[in-house]
Amino acid sequence: MHYGEKEKVMMLGIEDKIKLSEQIIKDALSRFDHNKIAISWTGGKDSTLMVWLFRNTCTQLSIHLPRCMFIDEGDVFEEIRDHVGHLTELWKLDLAVVKNKDVISKAQGLGNPIKVEDLNERNRQEILAIGFEGREFPFDPESYVGNHLMKTVPMKMFIEENRIEALATAIRWDEQAARKDEDYVSPRKNPDHNRIHPILHFRERDVWQAIHKFQIPHCSLYNLGYRSLGAKHSTHKTSDIPAWEQDMENAPERSGRGQDKEMIMSKLRDLGYM
Repeated sequence: MHYGEKEKVMMLGIEDKIKLSEQIIKDALSRFDHNKIAISWTGGKDSTLMVWLFRNTCTQLSIHLPRCMFIDEGDVFEEIRDHVGHLTELWKLDLAVVKNKDVISKAQGLGNPIKVEDLNERNRQEILAIGFEGREFPFDPESYVGNHLMKTVPMKMFIEENRIEALATAIRWDEQAARKDEDYVSPRKNPDHNRIHPILHFRERDVWQAIHKFQIPHCSLYNLGYRSLGAKHSTHKTSDIPAWEQDMENAPERSGRGQDKEMIMSKLRDLGYM
C-alpha cells in the first residue's frame, strides 16, 4: 500500500481518515474512466458512508457521481430498501438494481430446492465453477451456492455488461479476517477489473463517529440493535441497544450474521465476492 503503513493509518483521527479516503477516491477517478467506475452500495452503514465520501469528493471536483449498484439478493430487509430508496431520491443517485432473475424465477421461497437443470446456461456454468456437483440446492442467499449465484454472479454480469474498470466496495480491514490483507486498489479477474476500497482503514467505531459527526443517514435497523446487515432471514440483532452503543471492542461485529458464510469468506472472496 502506498498511502501509509496499515497500523499507522488505522490510528489516524476521523478527519484524517476521511481525507485519506477522499484521496483514494480522487486517485481512482483520475486513473479510471469516470463512466467505467461503479460504487457497490448495500444500504449498510459502511457503504452508505462510502457513497457519501464519493459524493463529497465529486462535488469538490465538480464532476458527477459514478453509478451506484445495489444487489437484490432475494431476501432484503424492507428497512434497507426504504433507506436505499430514500437516499437515491435525496442525493439524486444513478442507481442500478441488479439481481439474478433466473434463479429468483425458479425459487419458491427460502429453503425450498432449486434444480440445477432448470437454470440457464450461465448459472449452470457458474455452479460448475465453484465445484458444486449436486442436482439441487436450497434457495438461501447466504449459503455457499446461494451467495455466489445471488450476489457474485449478478455483480459480475453488471461489470461485464457495463465494461466496468473499477468497482468501489466498502470493506474494512477490521471487519472480517478474509479482508485484513486487502489493499486500496485490488486487481481482479473473471471479469478483469479493479476493486477500490476507500474505507479500509476505518474501524467500526470510526464509521459511527463519521455518521454522527456529519449527520449521514443510516438504516433504522441499527437503532434497534443490529450491528451488521445481511440477508433478512439469517441476520439477527446482537443487542437491544443501538449499534454504536454496543461493545465494539470485545464483541464481534458480524456475530449476528450467518456464521456458515463467515467461515468461508476467503473462498467466496476468491470467487469474486466483496
